[in-house]
Formats: sequence, structure tokens, C-alpha cells
Amino acid sequence: MLTIRDLSKTYANGVRALDGVSLDIPRGMFGLLGPNGAGKSSLMRTLATLQEADRGTATLEGADGRAIDVLRDKDAVRRQLGYLPQDFGVYPKVSAEDLLEHFATLKGLTHRRQRREVVDGLLRQVNLWDARKRKLGTFSGGMRQRFGIAQALLGSPRLVIVDEPTAGLDPEERNRFLNLLAEIGEQVAVILSTHIVEDVTDLCPRMAIMNRGQVLLTGRPTDAIDALESQVWRKQVTKAALPDYEARCTVLSTRLVAGHPVIHVFSADRPEVGFEPVAPDLEDVYFQRLRLQARAA
Repeated sequence: MLTIRDLSKTYANGVRALDGVSLDIPRGMFGLLGPNGAGKSSLMRTLATLQEADRGTATLEGADGRAIDVLRDKDAVRRQLGYLPQDFGVYPKVSAEDLLEHFATLKGLTHRRQRREVVDGLLRQVNLWDARKRKLGTFSGGMRQRFGIAQALLGSPRLVIVDEPTAGLDPEERNRFLNLLAEIGEQVAVILSTHIVEDVTDLCPRMAIMNRGQVLLTGRPTDAIDALESQVWRKQVTKAALPDYEARCTVLSTRLVAGHPVIHVFSADRPEVGFEPVAPDLEDVYFQRLRLQARAA
């Protein structure tokens, strides 16, 4: 369990990246959903001990059951943490096997036989065993991400953080990577930070929506979707009429279908003739929370 209370961070340029963030993150997959610039990466970097917070607390339950102060006991946190940042660089002329061995040594696995067993096991777990001798510069984007997860799992972490891991992956690689994360989430707490709604819908039994450094919603995706039941309406409109609907209604999303906008609107009642009810999904929840925040600002 990771417990975060009132975490805040303002950068030197005045940008408030985190504004009183409080979350409870249990074992399993936890989705952190928000647009670019929402504060997700700032939260991930703070939890990964890469930057300081201005205020607040974060505690992680260690392997012995004792609480670790994430903000102050950084060495203890790093021993329990696996981290795959958004921009994960590799040495292109080094093989996957050799670089993972190097990372394992840095993690403290100094006994050669033990290190070899761990490295071999991780390469098999992430389905890179057959490519272990290949140079990392020849890997596809999905293969590099799977290698990144392998290095994040060194040392048997209790918390794994992955930041925008599926951005840029093709559908097949994305599915393979998400299946791997789901398997890992059966054993440890995994924070999946993303702006891709489908990743959270498919994988995460619990989630939070963030924007402008604030937590807008936290809980189960299914509960959030159920709360919008009978309150999402759909209609195809003309491009010329779209601004009027945006002014009069809470338009959640707009998609072009056969060249014409199809809008989803949040409303307790049918907004007008021509609107039909539609079963809500997590994308509707996501946009509804963003619209509410913008209206309150």
C-alpha cells in the first residue's frame, strides 16, 4: 500500500505541478489518468525520489510491513521501487542481456550465479529471451519498453511506476505490453500513468483522474461509469451548429463521423429533440471531470 497525503510541488517558474494530491494505492494495477501537463509525471518523479516535494507525505509499506517515508528515506524507497520513465534511453550498441546484467549489478546483485538466474528469468518473463543477444538499437519500440520493464523489476520491487508506457506503440505491441503489466500487477502495486483512457479501462481495478495538479476523481472505473448512467446523450450535428451546442450544453467530446460532428453531452435530462441516450464509458467520465474543473475555475 502506498499512501499519499497533501502532496504539493511548485517549480521555480511558478508552475504548480502538484496541488494537494492525496491517494491510496493498493497492490494491483492503479491507473493515473490525465492529459499532458496534468501533473502525472511530476507525481511519478516525486515518488521515484527524483525530485523534492514542497509539502505533504508519502509512505510505502515495506517488505517487512514497516512504513517507509518516501520523501525522506530515499535509499530504502529505491530498494523497493521499479521505475520506467516516459523517456527511457538505452545504449544502442549493447545487447539486452549485457545491459540488464549491468543494471542488476548496480542493484546489488553481485553474486554472478544469482545475477545470471535473475537476468535470465526476467528476459523470459518479458518475452525477450530469443532476442537477448541482439543490440538494443535494433529493438522495436515495444521491445524497448519490455526491456524497460525488465530493468524495473530487478530487485523484486513492491512498487512499480510506469509513465506513459504505451505512447507510440503499435496495437500488437501495446496489447503485449499491457498483458505483461497485468501479470506484474498480480503481485505488486503498479502505477500506470497515462493519457490513454483505454489503457485504464482495460487494466485497472482502481484509478484516479488528475488535471492541473489536482485529483479530480479516485475509485473504481466501473463505479465512475455507473454514476453517469442515463446522463450521456449523443447527437449528430452540423459543423456550423457545433459552437452553439458547445455554448449551451456540457459537450464531453466531439468526433467526426462521415464528415459530420457527433457530440456526447452530459445532462440529467434529454437536452433536446434528436438526442439519444448512450451507455457511458470511461472517456465520458474523464471529459466530464475535466469540464467540471474548467467550469469551477
